[in-house]
Amino acid sequence: MSSLPSVPPVPGTDPSSCIFDAFRISIAKRVSEALEPLTLEQAYAGVDYGKKGEDFTVALPRFRLPGKVDELAKKVIEKFQADDFVASVKHDKAFLHFQLNTQSLIRETLNQIHTLGSQYGTNTSGNGKKVIIEYSSPNIAKSFHVGHLRSTIIGAFLANVYKTCGWEVISANYLGDWGTQFGLIAVGFEKYGSQEELEKDAIKHLFDIYVKINKDAETDPEVKVEAAKFFRRMEDGDESALKNWREWRELSVKKYEAEYDRLNVHFDLYLGESMVSQKSIDTAIKRLEEMGLIDDHEGAKLINLEKHKLGKAVVRKKDGTSIYLTRDIGGAAERYEKYKFDKMIYVISSQQDLHVAQFFKVLELMEYPWAKDLVHVNYGLVQGMSTRKGTVVFLNQIIKEATSVMHEQMQKNEEKYKAVEDPEMTSEELGITGVKIQDMAAKRYRLPLYPCLFVISDCPLRINNYTFNWDRMLTFEGDTGPYLQYAHVRLASIGRKNPHLLPLPSPSQIDITTLTTSPHAREIAFLLGTYPDVVKTALKTHEPSGIVTFAFRLSHAISSAWETVVVKGEEDIEKARARMWLYESAKDVLAASMRLLSIRPLERM
Repeated sequence: MSSLPSVPPVPGTDPSSCIFDAFRISIAKRVSEALEPLTLEQAYAGVDYGKKGEDFTVALPRFRLPGKVDELAKKVIEKFQADDFVASVKHDKAFLHFQLNTQSLIRETLNQIHTLGSQYGTNTSGNGKKVIIEYSSPNIAKSFHVGHLRSTIIGAFLANVYKTCGWEVISANYLGDWGTQFGLIAVGFEKYGSQEELEKDAIKHLFDIYVKINKDAETDPEVKVEAAKFFRRMEDGDESALKNWREWRELSVKKYEAEYDRLNVHFDLYLGESMVSQKSIDTAIKRLEEMGLIDDHEGAKLINLEKHKLGKAVVRKKDGTSIYLTRDIGGAAERYEKYKFDKMIYVISSQQDLHVAQFFKVLELMEYPWAKDLVHVNYGLVQGMSTRKGTVVFLNQIIKEATSVMHEQMQKNEEKYKAVEDPEMTSEELGITGVKIQDMAAKRYRLPLYPCLFVISDCPLRINNYTFNWDRMLTFEGDTGPYLQYAHVRLASIGRKNPHLLPLPSPSQIDITTLTTSPHAREIAFLLGTYPDVVKTALKTHEPSGIVTFAFRLSHAISSAWETVVVKGEEDIEKARARMWLYESAKDVLAASMRLLSIRPLERM
């Protein structure tokens, strides 16, 4: 429970889950009372985090009040009195900088972390709303390529953030499990297939077949004719054509599940193009025709979206088979009918921007009321992601190489290496952390966000590609994945090295005086207090980079504090306990931020 005086309510705030809301309301109250007719809510909207060395800042010109800025500032300063919330205020040009009461800041932040435990940073803004997040979506019969990695990492992050913010999340993996390529694989399987190899590693074997039969098709046009015929049989529901395909799909999903488990990613649903019913596709085309949206062109059916600057979208090919746009439309309608979602997010690369824009626009033209609740989270390409020898790779090769390099790094410190229970698992986690953090530290795009996909040419987003760098990933220093793990391991070791301090007494019995005199301790506590806001911002922007930046800032602040905020060897037990409480709180919040990024925090390395 907070020992601070109560503050008036402000919509969209919740001091019980974000203690800084209370401090901000207190600042806003002073500003609004000094600058009538400014309301508390208007003043609150103007309380921002300050630059380095300042806690919170108010930019006076944003309120557009009559009078000079200096006069407005003077009014606030004249009425100011220090209290449990705010210690001081100073005027700096157009700004007022507020410094929080250090004692309250540290105690209230650590208290809230203690009270909420693993729920710290969570909020109820979603309030039970339902979101479907579709991400990863590899093609079965093809190995998990690094190209799918960004979608997987970003999608898992979004699923975690939405859950943290009170949404009911359905994680969906929409597999590419349909289309003429399966006709090709079927033709190839007759020629090159082996049941034994299939059961050993279905994805690899089917991919090898796909490569071989494609080579055959280059010299023999009959191969593609046979493949098209085979797929036509699949679309017509011919059981003899579907039997093998079903087995391939099942074995592929099993293999994928193992890959995802390594990445600490889990799906509620494995869907696929094949699962969209013919009835939904036919209903969609019928609705489009009845609304006069379809043109016939040499036997194919297409929608003219040129007036929306989106070209022409094919919904049925000349041979009568469906195309993935049609299946996307039918699939979206099926999902709404089944799940009644409040939002559906598609995590798909920027290469598919036109396809997604056409898809969303067609649903809008079909007058589905839920079309407005669709969001496309896109991302640029990873450049240079290959093994260090330079070969283009599949994900398991990247993980294998990252694991091996991390293992070598760990072995350099023989003493620490002996203390690690499972060096293979630890080095794999370090490798995966390195890959993920390098990916998520790169901003995907610049704001503003949606809606803008419907008019691509006016879209202000700039998608950022990023270049993967082995050397940057594999170092334990600087802003890298291994550095984050190292920071967490170091925090975890404090408890092991000081067992006499654990378990800590209740917060009310811990004297935090020693922390209030340390700028390093104050900086850590302030960062911990910002975490709920960091999570809230990530929900708005769909950007993992904000969480990554927070985790690094916290890790650096902890690293700077080691020399002065000492636990081991501190003879004053009260001081040692207070510092231990600070570090334990920091460990919990750092771990929470890492878990949001789908990273498993390590205890030793």
